[in-house]
Amino acid sequence: MKKLFLLIFMLVNCIGLYAQQVMETSEAYKKADELLKKLTIEEKALMVRGYNKFFIKGFEEKGILPVYLSDATQGVNIRNNLPDPNVVKQLERSTAFPSPILLASTFSPELSYQYAKAIGEECRAGGIEVLLGPGLNIYRQSQCARNFEYFGEDPYLVSQMVSQYVTGLQSTGTAACLKHFYGNNTEFYRKRSNSIIGERAMNEIYLPGFKAGIDAGAMSVMTSYNQIDGEWAGQSSYVIKKILREKLGFKWLVMSDWNSVWDLEKVIKSGQNLEMPGSYNFGVSVLDLYHEKKITEKDLDDMIRPTLATCVAMGFYSRPKYDTTLLSKYPEHEQTARRVAEEGVVLLKNRNEILPLDPTKNRKILLTGKFVYEIPRGYGAAEVIGYNNVSLIDALQKVFGRTVYYIEKPTVAEIKEADVVLLSMGTRDKEAVERPFALPREDESFMRYITKNNPNTIAIINTGSAIDMSAWNEQLAALIYGWYGGQSGFEALTDIIIGKVNPSGKLPMTIERSFKDSPAWGYLPQGASLYNELKNEHLINVYDVNYKEDVLVGYRWYDTKKIEPLYPFGYGLSYTTFALTKPRLSSNKMNDKQTIKCSVTLTNTGKCEGAEVVQLYIKENQPSVLRPEKELKRFEKVSLKPGENRILEFIITSKDLAFWDDQTHSWKTNTGQYTIFLGTSSRHINQTLSFIPKIRNYHPIHD
Repeated sequence: MKKLFLLIFMLVNCIGLYAQQVMETSEAYKKADELLKKLTIEEKALMVRGYNKFFIKGFEEKGILPVYLSDATQGVNIRNNLPDPNVVKQLERSTAFPSPILLASTFSPELSYQYAKAIGEECRAGGIEVLLGPGLNIYRQSQCARNFEYFGEDPYLVSQMVSQYVTGLQSTGTAACLKHFYGNNTEFYRKRSNSIIGERAMNEIYLPGFKAGIDAGAMSVMTSYNQIDGEWAGQSSYVIKKILREKLGFKWLVMSDWNSVWDLEKVIKSGQNLEMPGSYNFGVSVLDLYHEKKITEKDLDDMIRPTLATCVAMGFYSRPKYDTTLLSKYPEHEQTARRVAEEGVVLLKNRNEILPLDPTKNRKILLTGKFVYEIPRGYGAAEVIGYNNVSLIDALQKVFGRTVYYIEKPTVAEIKEADVVLLSMGTRDKEAVERPFALPREDESFMRYITKNNPNTIAIINTGSAIDMSAWNEQLAALIYGWYGGQSGFEALTDIIIGKVNPSGKLPMTIERSFKDSPAWGYLPQGASLYNELKNEHLINVYDVNYKEDVLVGYRWYDTKKIEPLYPFGYGLSYTTFALTKPRLSSNKMNDKQTIKCSVTLTNTGKCEGAEVVQLYIKENQPSVLRPEKELKRFEKVSLKPGENRILEFIITSKDLAFWDDQTHSWKTNTGQYTIFLGTSSRHINQTLSFIPKIRNYHPIHD
């Protein structure tokens, strides 16, 4: 059955891949050159900058139609603030999907495909040619309030999820836009920060997700706000020409983030194709630079050509703008959103198996906290309002009736007399803000107040990244990380609370005990305020963000430094139990032309059906350079009935053993002993195996 499913899934992917490859690169560029010849110098000057805030300029009489770009990764942000609203007929509604970090918690690339395909269908229905996502910046530190838009801390997990996201989205004919390239791992003074990233960290941590998206066929990339080694990413020839185009082989449209560049001449010569949104006053125009002979017409042609080629290849100039037949698929999209929420909610604690709660049992369930009536979501470009939104209290009372009752500010007596307290808390994370690690003071006090007075408190945390839970985690009976679940997230969470759905989500990042344990401690002020968007602020000061931890990001840092996290990467509980047994390697040796097959048996040893994510990590035992204690290289999510078992097989290649060598500026694999760890989180390892590769230095970047 599993093989049949995989065959169907691969077939669907192949169909999607075929759909997005509208024409070959050479043919697209040939047609782009034909269109380019029709443009005057004045028209070319307009095409290199954005139009109407979210559009690529069109000249319809010349066969070049305006192209609509819309946010974001977790659905369609319906823009009601366009300077000219008549250019496009906006969707009346769009599905609010769970946040990407919740999607990452599913550890299911197949769900990533379905999630993105549904969003792409809504884009096509709304005349949106380019979705400004997926966002895939690495979760480097927990205070970044934009972490909810991304896929977590591990480059392998990010790569697997993003690859399928791109394939799913572009199977609909909607172009994906990988963002933000690159090193945009903090929102604190993002327009003043200079990301100083070592060569190894760049190649091992921060580029793999972008490479995976490009290899999957992504048709556009957005550069980031920050500087890279002293130059703004969106006007850096090194970033765009050397890394993105030459190193990663990207051939299509590159655009700037909104108002992220400062020198128009540099932008035009950097390899950038589209300065967005085109409204910033540089003090000089494109035509001024042309007439002053600081740029040539060839510079503009080189800038425009990839834009035209992308639009031609995707069929933006030759197809109907709207596919309204897709409006009938909203019910399917709601089901996809709900399934993602069901598989991405993470159960972190369940003392004495207080969960699931039996809805037929007569007891008093007090509901209180921040997100009882409000739908928790992330704000900024990624915000999606949704429709058919279901609040937590409505979802719970539909199942429990009036045995669930809400009190906003319960007294001590009211807290103590409840059989169970459901405490819904969290954060309202927002783009351009670096939030404190701790909850707001009033919320933190409320958490302590509730947990102190009722030992049967179940906390539901809705947030986009880790928060400080040290003061009340031990007092909780149960802890659920619900993230931002989208419009049907609370319905999915209710099904988990009553046991209709068995939780299977896993943390895509580490939750530290204290922010002082983080490698980012010391460079971020606690409680940084909303970023000041003054256009010339970057001239006052550039704030260096030095990535001193190098390749030790996330669990790599905590495991290698022997720092105990509160909850480790890859962790999440179930209502059933599993056992990993009978680990085996097809061989204990390998060379650069051979692979090793690692097999292990997963058994459901509990009393109900459930899913487990088996994770495979690899360690070089005696490395020649600093390497992490372990690195995730494979994972598989498997659903089993009670007593059922399945043999899982993972293929290991020499590429999986490689590290980036700063001396030779290439990938390298050492001979010597390696250890394979098999487990259910980075800290819950059930089986280990060893092998010795006998291989030459390996260079997978050139594959």
